[in-house]
Amino acid sequence: MKIGQLSRRTGISVRMLRYYEQEGLLSPARRASGYRDYDEADAVTVRRIRMLGEAGLKLDAIRAFLPCVTDDRPDFDPCPDLLAAVRGRIHDLDARIDSLARSRQLLAGYLDRIETGTAEKEKAA
Repeated sequence: MKIGQLSRRTGISVRMLRYYEQEGLLSPARRASGYRDYDEADAVTVRRIRMLGEAGLKLDAIRAFLPCVTDDRPDFDPCPDLLAAVRGRIHDLDARIDSLARSRQLLAGYLDRIETGTAEKEKAA
């Protein structure tokens, strides 16, 4: 199938499909005319890339995980370093969550003090 057909079938833009190829995630056959010729295996790969991306993985991690994905569900065959990579990503996410929670707490404190101060000034007036 041509790239436009794969795009419609997977919901991934033609531009992104070309990017996946550039990044080595897809390797379509080429027709004599030079056009890319995608098959069902490429469509499956694109669905798996999308699934991993939706899990918050960046392309470098997707590149490492992709050979381990055995289904269109987030199931993996044991690959070298897979568990360490997943644990590392979870650790990074936890650190970001903690940082965002601290930022939220600070901002909420500032807002509370501003609103309390404004209310006290209104009472005094």
